[in-house]
Amino acid sequence: MLKKLQQKPIPLIAGAALFAFSAGAMVSAPQIGKSLGQWLNLSSNQTEQLSDASKANSSVFPLISQSVPERSAKLAEISQNGRSPDRERARYLLASDYIDTKQGQKALELLTGLEKDYPVLAPYILLKQAQAQDLLNQDGKASDLRQQVLKQYPQEAAVVKAKYLIAQPKLHDSAIAQFPSNPLTWEIIRKRLQENPNQPPLQLILAKYAYNQPGIVGVLDQLVKQPNLKAADWETIGTAYWDNNQFTKAATAYANAPKTARNLYRTARGLQVGGKDREKAIATYNQLAEQFPEARETGTGLLRLAEMANPRKNALPYLDRVIVKFPEQASQAVVKKAEIFQALNDNKSAQQTWQQLITQYSKSEEAAEYRWKIAQEKAKARDYATAWKWATPIVTENPNSILAPRAGFWVGKWANNLGKEQEAKTAYEYVISNFPYSYYAWRSANMLGLNVGDFKNVRQLKPEVVPHQRPIPPAGSDSFKELYLLGQDRDAWLQWETEYLNKQQPTIPEQFTEGLMRLARGENLSGINLISKLEDRETPEEQAQYQEFSKQITYWQARYPFPYLREIEKWSSDRQLNPLLVTALMRQESRFEPKIKSVAGATGLMQVMPETGKWIVSKIKLDNKTIDLENPNDNIMLGTWYLDHTHEQYNNNSMLAIASYNAGPGNVSRWLQTIPNQDPDEFVEAIPFGETKNYVRQVFGNYWNYLRLYNPEISNLVAKYSTQHPRLPTAGE
Repeated sequence: MLKKLQQKPIPLIAGAALFAFSAGAMVSAPQIGKSLGQWLNLSSNQTEQLSDASKANSSVFPLISQSVPERSAKLAEISQNGRSPDRERARYLLASDYIDTKQGQKALELLTGLEKDYPVLAPYILLKQAQAQDLLNQDGKASDLRQQVLKQYPQEAAVVKAKYLIAQPKLHDSAIAQFPSNPLTWEIIRKRLQENPNQPPLQLILAKYAYNQPGIVGVLDQLVKQPNLKAADWETIGTAYWDNNQFTKAATAYANAPKTARNLYRTARGLQVGGKDREKAIATYNQLAEQFPEARETGTGLLRLAEMANPRKNALPYLDRVIVKFPEQASQAVVKKAEIFQALNDNKSAQQTWQQLITQYSKSEEAAEYRWKIAQEKAKARDYATAWKWATPIVTENPNSILAPRAGFWVGKWANNLGKEQEAKTAYEYVISNFPYSYYAWRSANMLGLNVGDFKNVRQLKPEVVPHQRPIPPAGSDSFKELYLLGQDRDAWLQWETEYLNKQQPTIPEQFTEGLMRLARGENLSGINLISKLEDRETPEEQAQYQEFSKQITYWQARYPFPYLREIEKWSSDRQLNPLLVTALMRQESRFEPKIKSVAGATGLMQVMPETGKWIVSKIKLDNKTIDLENPNDNIMLGTWYLDHTHEQYNNNSMLAIASYNAGPGNVSRWLQTIPNQDPDEFVEAIPFGETKNYVRQVFGNYWNYLRLYNPEISNLVAKYSTQHPRLPTAGE
């Protein structure tokens, strides 16, 4: 397969083949082939149509990834000769394209009467007709159409757009009263606040519904000056500050809010993080423990009190209370106790406490971390058999731990060192089967001899890439889903925000849908983070739901999106770089945010330093060209040149090139002189900079995920492993 990968171009496959791969290949999932409709548990006729579309029945949805000129003729053909509902979808999308290109008459011809044939988007169709009339300078007809939306669809989210555009004060009042979570309502409120800032009811609406929007902290800062705020208002303000990482301000607000367990904890934590009133923070934690002795927040508060205890032995009573009363947090308290005993040179008590951790709390993350620490110590002493014994329970008893795939892989390495090749092979297969998303699955695949690339040759590979079809959002109305799948991202956002009222405690489908919507709007960093954080759900029910969710390719493709594909293809080809490696590095550097800047000044998608950018420009003789590091094409042009440069420095060893991209060539040169480098995996583990060690693993973990998610050949290969369910070998077998 290696030659095959090296020779293949990167075609953009669309249409039926794309749908078959995106919807049918449940990558690395035991439930291979489970339909998306079953996963979403859809029941209505409209959602059944959407589910069918995900399985290649729609010829319209794949076209949204194409440019307007590319898709125009295809949409025209479908709009005339296609079957319903694709015929109506094509008419709507083609008309939208005509409106965007100022061709009002062509749009109107497609839109006239469409509201009757396509009822799920009827109010939006009327609004599109109004836009077309505006282009034709038919203001009266445009106004009549918007008035028609008001009369026929008064309860629909689309009516806010009509009210906003008609711009009558009474209609704006009704939008505020009826649809406070619609972004156009926020625009109405912002304009009113510009005219008169002293309007706390309007500021409170923004604090409650638009707390994650730019400029909200300034609104909150004005709001807290109001003299007659109620306790519930202060809770809203505190929550908005908290979600914007303004913890000291949040503490002040929560202090005036109702005395709930959450509010007391956040008051104390905000004071603690702010570092301005330590004694008040301690007093508030104690108040929390007294008033809400059973609340989960109290367990966390007691752990915080233990952190703040001075001298350290004064923390022990707090930790004992956690161990007795809060079993979910007890393992954290046990670790802190053991560390205190060690600091006090009470080695006997420390050892007893560590033993308590691995016997009574064997399935905890803390037990996994302790076992891994011992396993590493034993491996360093070349006692591989004992290291193997300590690592095995991490994989079997705590499979959701971040350490589980790492431990499973090293069980294989240590088995190899002991001459147990079959056990090593079984361990590697186990990692691919059970942790297919991990960096260590890639390393295991490499150890098994699969042609997935390794540190020395991954640069040259040119894997086939099949871009993904947008998934059906698992939450939201049929109207929202249709708008989203048609790429009508602004209207989809307006519709979704109107519906999404559960922002503080979203369900897993709601949070995933919010992540999808942010990705669609180009808010890649927050979108990826929201989707990734689904794995952090704490209740057993939510964890079980997440585990089912994470078996779907749609989840992982949203977590590893593929923006800027054309620019990546172009510059990767010019630099003779693996495009998936470039994408992997870009995801790690910027989460695909083109304007992001680091504290040091590194800018854009590939985080190019301005000085480095100037140096590269001089090297490639672009002195007369204006370079903008916030421009995706310019940034990728310079970033790929530098990545090629780092590869040249290290004889195309991608591990060293990636490490140098993060830490600089000087550090890598020192490490090559001081760290044994015969085994690349041991070299990675020994990198002395924690940031660079994690960076290397994360970039290649990203690479592996893009390969298994977007290359059908590797996707199918990994899926086969997921059906085998090998058993992790035990030391001594």
